[in-house]
Amino acid sequence: MEEKSLMTLSSYRPSVLLDHLLGQLQLKNDAALARLLVVNPGVVSRVRHRKMPISANLLLNMHELTAIAIPTLRYLMGDSRRLFS
Repeated sequence: MEEKSLMTLSSYRPSVLLDHLLGQLQLKNDAALARLLVVNPGVVSRVRHRKMPISANLLLNMHELTAIAIPTLRYLMGDSRRLFS
């Protein structure tokens, strides 16, 4: 069975995850979040507007920054794919 890509999932809503991180870290905007994640603000914007998926590196950076477990981060962004087939 072929696995669906993250971007094609109807449940994929990266803005929910980004908003959660903004609230937890008490940040005012995506640019401040981008600075903490050490990425270009355009990356966060493209993720928020579903122009690019959250990469594994970005997900790990989010985990390291917040200590939120990877499965929780995946749940918050609506990634319902199974880890193993």
